[in-house]
Amino acid sequence: MIYDVHRYSCRYGALDQHLALYEELGRAAKERHLGAPVVCGTGETGDLESFTHIWAYEDMADRQRRRAAMAADPDWQAYLKASRKAGHLVSRRSYILRAVAVP
Repeated sequence: MIYDVHRYSCRYGALDQHLALYEELGRAAKERHLGAPVVCGTGETGDLESFTHIWAYEDMADRQRRRAAMAADPDWQAYLKASRKAGHLVSRRSYILRAVAVP
């Protein structure tokens, strides 16, 4: 199992606007291909204009297959276009966590 962590930062004051845009145009398309996120949360400390999504995959091949299907989805492409036009996002960090047994 791997976990794909995406942390986004928004312009000051734009977090709620971006989350509303994602809910309206992006969420259904993303979850249609990736399933529900393991975590979807906003910052309570540090960067308060941020949110994080964590997605679970069987392995990197599963991640690649599902994300390619999402990228080809016209609804997802429409969301990306609207997101770029809105200009709420200022950065995105992505990294992969590998599940390990806790000693």
